Amino acid sequence: MRTQPGPALLALSLGYFTLGTSSLAVVGLGAPIGRDLHTGAGSVGVLVGVFALSFALAAPVAPALLGRLDRRTALLLGLVLLTAGGLLGAAAPSYGVLAASRVVAGLGGAVFGPASSAVGSLIVPEERRSRALATVFAGMTVAAVAGVPLSSYLGEAVGWRWALAGVAGASLLALVLVAALVPAVPAGEPPTAAAYRAVLAAPGATATVLTTLLYMAAQFTVYGVAGAYVAARFGVGPGAVTGVLFAFGVVGVLGNASGVRLSARLGGAATVTVTLAGLAVAFLGLLVTPRGPAGALFLFALWAFFSQLYQAPQQARLIALRPDQRAVLLALNASMLYVGISLGSLLAGALLPALGARALPAVGLVPLALAGLAHLGSVRGPARGRSGVVTVRSRTA
Repeated sequence: MRTQPGPALLALSLGYFTLGTSSLAVVGLGAPIGRDLHTGAGSVGVLVGVFALSFALAAPVAPALLGRLDRRTALLLGLVLLTAGGLLGAAAPSYGVLAASRVVAGLGGAVFGPASSAVGSLIVPEERRSRALATVFAGMTVAAVAGVPLSSYLGEAVGWRWALAGVAGASLLALVLVAALVPAVPAGEPPTAAAYRAVLAAPGATATVLTTLLYMAAQFTVYGVAGAYVAARFGVGPGAVTGVLFAFGVVGVLGNASGVRLSARLGGAATVTVTLAGLAVAFLGLLVTPRGPAGALFLFALWAFFSQLYQAPQQARLIALRPDQRAVLLALNASMLYVGISLGSLLAGALLPALGARALPAVGLVPLALAGLAHLGSVRGPARGRSGVVTVRSRTA
């Protein structure tokens, strides 16, 4: 099973790309969707929130309901739902049907996302776990590089429906490649409510997943309406908006790649501290920088680099807490990630028309500060624990 994991990891990464693009494509499609379906600028935040909330509610339940399925079968089921949601969204005759399509796609993401991280960590030797997780999650980063700005461009060039149809086509391709390249991985024992309570009782576990929730909520108070935010805050047109989103994704790839090296040098906990501090600097810059494309480009690139340092070391820290319950912990972390996206996006959608674009980063700094406190608790918790499985200075955590 572990002889040549590279192609399988790339197939999983493509699946994560389609998941990320499915969840975030509407970020750059707010204007054409609004014109066609007669909705306001904040409605895109609601669409991101609907996907995220569906994902968040389903992710902890999916391993219990599907726990006896071979993990590859679960991956394929998730991709089927992502494809179906994309096709339904492309054909949606109304905003209500488009929102319903986001529920279907969110359920597919909830099945695929945690399972792909678990499979990626199981088909490689333990010492390559962090790099494997970074490879799998790179698909989400590339979704920001190519998926979001390309969707934004296609939405203006050929229409948002064709953009969503293209996302569905990518999901179908991922389905074929996962079926062909990912080995069969036996299912673990289906988790119970007691299993969830047990893993959350592990020192630092609750604080770690709470950090993820708050961290993502902070980001999506701005990124949930990124296209509308950049246009309003910096006074730029559609071409510049697409360029800023593209720069965000390109630099995010560098951040994701750097996360593995930085985590190996500093340890997972210290790497997360760096990413929280970097995001705070970027958001403070968004509050004070003058209008114009240069400031938007620089600050979104800075934000992207630090934000993408986060996921791989945080997932590796969770697996190290309870390797025997990695699927449960990864599902909880993924659920909290999308709870955060949902909360942040819904706030963004409500506050953009009420407060204006300039105020959104200030709102985001509140959950970011709370994320810092939760992260401090996640570091202190294992240090106080008696098992010694995870320590503050661990280079593999």
